[in-house]
Amino acid sequence: WQTQDKKTIKRINLLIKDIERNGPLDGIGEPEALKGSLQGEFSRRINEKDRLVYHIEGGRIYIAACRGHYDDK
Repeated sequence: WQTQDKKTIKRINLLIKDIERNGPLDGIGEPEALKGSLQGEFSRRINEKDRLVYHIEGGRIYIAACRGHYDDK
């Protein structure tokens, strides 16, 4: 993405800044707490097909995925 899709990179960076400002469940990207095997993780919409999946631990944001959808098999 960094070399091919600048718009997506800008959106991911915007989402990360918003998480820092507003916490895991408020702000842009339709934030949601995930359930089941992904309990403890959160998701935000990057675009129609990609989600930013992350958790927060000790005040730090850990990115689990930023391509695809957490339901993709």
